[in-house]
Amino acid sequence: QPREITFTQATVEALAGEMSRNPSIFVMGEGIGKRGGNFRTTPGLYDLHGPERLCDTPICERGFVGLAGGAAMTGTRPVIDFMFADFILDSVGEIINQIAKMQYMSSGRLKMPVLMRGCIGIGHSAATHHSGSYYGMYAQVPGLIVAVPSSAADAKGLLKAAIRSEDPVVFLENELLYGRSFDIPDVDDYVLPIGKARIMREGSDITIVSYSIGVGMALQAAETLAGEGIDAEVIDLRTIRPLDKQAVLASLAKTNHLVVAEEGWPVCSVSSEILAICMEEGFDDLDAPVMRVTNEDVPMPYAANLETAALINPEKIAAACRQLIQR
Repeated sequence: QPREITFTQATVEALAGEMSRNPSIFVMGEGIGKRGGNFRTTPGLYDLHGPERLCDTPICERGFVGLAGGAAMTGTRPVIDFMFADFILDSVGEIINQIAKMQYMSSGRLKMPVLMRGCIGIGHSAATHHSGSYYGMYAQVPGLIVAVPSSAADAKGLLKAAIRSEDPVVFLENELLYGRSFDIPDVDDYVLPIGKARIMREGSDITIVSYSIGVGMALQAAETLAGEGIDAEVIDLRTIRPLDKQAVLASLAKTNHLVVAEEGWPVCSVSSEILAICMEEGFDDLDAPVMRVTNEDVPMPYAANLETAALINPEKIAAACRQLIQR
């Protein structure tokens, strides 16, 4: 039987279970020790495992990410808690030049089981320094896995898979999902495969592809469209590197129309990649051009009304679907 828990509770369950199972796992980040994390991502774990496995750090992202890369080479499994994912940018040299490349540069002799998790998302007037997502930037880098869960069940199943992975994982959690409740399978060792999309809603007229918080918006848009006689299929990518292009192409072959919705910038984006895949491998199935719904191509404003104008929403997704069907 499923049970209902919040997104954050699901990630805590996953992390707590893996730390109990595997003593080589340790966590580093600002405020993740006694305080339990700014977003309550590690509550109670300090009391269980102490300061050696719950390591509060100074504000020195490049330092402790570099430390994690070295520690992973010795056989431990570091978990980096970035709080806001914007702060990952301070350590991007360590992530891209070291952590992502080390297995290739060592001909596979050195594994790199580093989990880097951070809060993403927009919608609370946090302005430009606390609203970033940067999905596409990390998805472009060979050697990294990029996970983007949309629900508590996916957060738990993908986080457990990420911690067990021999490859480095960037795990991006939308802040606006943290406090939301979801049904989750009541299974102790609930692990999801990395790189496998999920059909959230079956449909025959148009496909909406999304991930993270965009999935809920896509489902809302699909319900609106259903009232207008348009049957939309909704696909949750779950991970964007690897990207389950087979699931996208199979749905396109069924519906012949496709919209990609993402809370991110349009240039060099995940939606750009999906558009290219559909043109290269699904062109004969297209009855209309692929459309995308993204944030406006601007730095995120502080003012709430401007922030709202810059963001995707269910109405914008539904409008794009109508436009395609009417072509």
